[in-house]
Amino acid sequence: AVKGVAGPVVKDLVLIGGGHSHVAVLRSFGMSPLPGVRLTLICRDAHTPYSGMLPGYVAGHYDYDEAHIDLGALSRFAGVRFFRAAATGIDLGRKRVICDGRPPVPFDILSINTGSSPGAVPGAAGAAIPIKPIDTFLDGWQALRERAASGPLCIAVVGAGAGGVEILLAVRHRLAETRAAAGRSADDIAFRLFGDCDELLPTHSAAMRRTFRNFLRRCGVAVHLGHPVVEVSPGRLRDATGAAFEADEILWATGASAPEWPAKSGLAVDGRGFVRVKDTLQSVSHPDVFAAGDIASMDDHPRPKSGVFAVRQGKPLAHNLRHRLLGRRLRRYRPQSNFLSLISVGEKRAIASYGPLSFGGAAVWKWKDWIDRRFMAKYNDPPFEEESGFPPEIDGPDALDAVSDDAMRCGGCGGKIGATILERALGNLSTVQREEVVVGLREPDDAAVVAPPPGKVMVHTVDSFRAMVDDPYAFGKIAANHSLGDIYAMGATPQTALAIANLPYGAPSKVEDTLTQMMSGAVEILNDAGCALVGGHTAEGAELSLGFAINGTVDRERVTRKGGLRPGDALLITKPVGTGTLFAADMRCRAKGRWIAAALSHMAQSNREAAECLFEHGATAVTDVTGFGLIGHLMEMLRSSGLEATLSLGSIPVMDGAEETVGAGMLSSLQPQNARLRDAVRGSAVAHPRFPLLFDPQTAGGLLAGVPPDRTADCVAALRDRGYARASIIGDIGKPSGRPEPIAVEP
Repeated sequence: AVKGVAGPVVKDLVLIGGGHSHVAVLRSFGMSPLPGVRLTLICRDAHTPYSGMLPGYVAGHYDYDEAHIDLGALSRFAGVRFFRAAATGIDLGRKRVICDGRPPVPFDILSINTGSSPGAVPGAAGAAIPIKPIDTFLDGWQALRERAASGPLCIAVVGAGAGGVEILLAVRHRLAETRAAAGRSADDIAFRLFGDCDELLPTHSAAMRRTFRNFLRRCGVAVHLGHPVVEVSPGRLRDATGAAFEADEILWATGASAPEWPAKSGLAVDGRGFVRVKDTLQSVSHPDVFAAGDIASMDDHPRPKSGVFAVRQGKPLAHNLRHRLLGRRLRRYRPQSNFLSLISVGEKRAIASYGPLSFGGAAVWKWKDWIDRRFMAKYNDPPFEEESGFPPEIDGPDALDAVSDDAMRCGGCGGKIGATILERALGNLSTVQREEVVVGLREPDDAAVVAPPPGKVMVHTVDSFRAMVDDPYAFGKIAANHSLGDIYAMGATPQTALAIANLPYGAPSKVEDTLTQMMSGAVEILNDAGCALVGGHTAEGAELSLGFAINGTVDRERVTRKGGLRPGDALLITKPVGTGTLFAADMRCRAKGRWIAAALSHMAQSNREAAECLFEHGATAVTDVTGFGLIGHLMEMLRSSGLEATLSLGSIPVMDGAEETVGAGMLSSLQPQNARLRDAVRGSAVAHPRFPLLFDPQTAGGLLAGVPPDRTADCVAALRDRGYARASIIGDIGKPSGRPEPIAVEP
C-alpha cells in the first residue's frame, strides 16, 4: 500500500536532489514513516543513474532500467511528494527552496544531495561532453554513438581518475561492438587520455596504477599526464605547455566542482563551493540544513568525491534527519579511510583494489555485478520490509496544536479554510483580468458578477476530481486543463472560472502552502486560456481535490455539437491515451517514473491551440476524451449523429508504458464501467492486447474530432506543428449499416 502522511501535516522535510544518499532516505521513511512529517523530493529527473553501473551501461552490459533507480516509484512507495523541478537557490531566512518555473517550496528541515559537475576550462562548456551530471552525459553519449557509427574517429577523455579511465574503456568497448555488428573494424578509432597529475588514478594504490598503465598501453590508448588541459575548442585541446591536440569527440571527467547556488544562498561552503558539514552531515552554518554526497564537504573528515561515500552516508543521514525532526540528539558519522574499489575495463572484467592490494579478472566483474545488482534491488523492488525502533511521532507545540485542531474539526462550519490562509495563498496570484468581470477576486463579495458579452451565448461546465499526483502544482495545471476541455470542444472561448478545492488537514502554514502551490499551477493554465478566476470555495478533508466551474462564450451559430459528424469524415485525436492505467499502476508503485513524467507532460498540455486548429480545418464535431474513455466519448458522438465508425487500433496513439501496465491487468477503477460498451464493438481486434485501452478513462485527455477527408492531412500536419506531436488519424465515419455494433475495430 502507498503510504501518506499520518494525521495532520506538521513538519516539512524537503530533499533537493535524487542522489545515492537521498534514495536511502526515501527507502527509510517509506519503511517507517514519521507521523505528521511531509516529505518532498525536488529533482529534475524521474530516474537517477547509479554511478557504479554507469560504465556497464555505456559498455552495453546493462539496459536503462537496470542502471537507474526509479525515483517516481520509490517516492510513491514512501508517500513522498515528487516535484519534478530544478532547485536554483534557498531563501534561508524564510526557509524556502527557490525552484525554476514553480512557486517556492517551504521547509522545516532541508537536505541537499545533488551531486557535482566536472571542473571546467574556457571552451569546455560548448565543445566537451561532461561526465557529470550523469543524466546530461547519457544524452551526450547517445548523440556521440550516432556520430561514431562510421569513419575514422579520435576520442579524447580529460581526467585520469577512476571515472575518466572507466568511461574511456567502456566507450571503447561499446563502439567496437557497434562497428563489429555493422561489419566494420574499430581500428580507426583512436583514444587519448589527459590528466593533470603525473600518475593515473592518483588516489589509488601503486599496484592499481601499474595495472591500468599496462592495460591502457595494450589497448593503444595515448596517455598524456602531468599537464592540465587549459583550453578547449571544437575538435581541439590545448594543455598548459601550449601543446595542441586534435580530437573529434571530447569527454570531460576532471575533478568535481560545485554549483554556485549554495554559496549564493548563504550556506557556509569550502574553497571549492561545496557545502561544509559537521560529522552529523549538518551544515556548519545552518543547523536545519543537511548535505551529503558530492555536494558536501566534511570539515573533519575530507574524502574524495565518490559514490562510495554517498551510499555510505545514506543511513546516517536518514537517522539524523529523523532525530532533527524529533528534537533529539544526532549521531556522528565517520567515513572509512580505506574502501573497496572495483573498476571495470570495458568488457566483463574488472580490477579490484583495497589499500595496497590489487587483483582482477572476469571473477571480479561477476563480484562487482552481484554487488551492484543487490544494491539496485533495494530501491527498485518495493514494497520493502518494515523497520522499527524509530519514535512514533513528532512532538512539540506545533504538533500538539495541529493534532488538537484535527480532533476538533466537527464539520459544522462546512470544513472551510480560514480567511487568513485564503488571503495569503491567493493574494500573490496574478490572475488574468477581463472587462466583463464586474465583481471578482480583486473586490471579493458573496458572489462573482459577470456581464455576458453582447451577441454571445454562454457555455457552462463543471469538473472536479481528487489528486492523482503528489505534486499540487502539477495537479493544479491538470485540473484546470481538464475543466477547460469541454469549453474548447464546443468552440467556445473561456471567460471565467470558480474553483472548488479540498485541502488535506494540517497546520495552517502547511495548508496554505498546498493551496498556494495548487492554485499557482491552475492559474498558469487559466491565464494562458484568458480565463479569469473570479472566486470559489475551499474546504478541508481527507485528501486533495480540485475542480472548476467554467463559463465560456461563443456565437450561437458557431456552437459545435457532438452530433455533427458526417459520413466520410476522418476521426482525429490530438493526444495519446493511457492515463487511467498508468496512474493505477503508479498507485501500486508499478509504473516507471519516466512513464508518469511523460503522462504528466501530456496532461499539462492545453487543448486550446488544438481546438483552434481543428476548427480552422473544418471540424464537424468535437469532444474531449476524459472519464468515459475513447470508446465512450466516440459512442456519444455516433449516437448523436446516427452514424457508425471504423477504428484502426494500431493508429491510436498510446502513452509510453500504457501497453505494459494494461497488459499486467493494472486498470483504473472506472474501467469496468467503461468496458460495458464492449457490446458496441465488432471486429477481430477485440483480442488484441491494446484493445482494453479503448476503454481507459482519461484525465485532461485530448480532443476527438471529425474532419472532412480532404482537409485531414493538412490538419494533422498543423496540429503537430503546434506541438501535438502524437496527433493522429485513427479511423473514419460511415453510414449506418443496421448492425447492433456501431464501431468496427481493426488491428
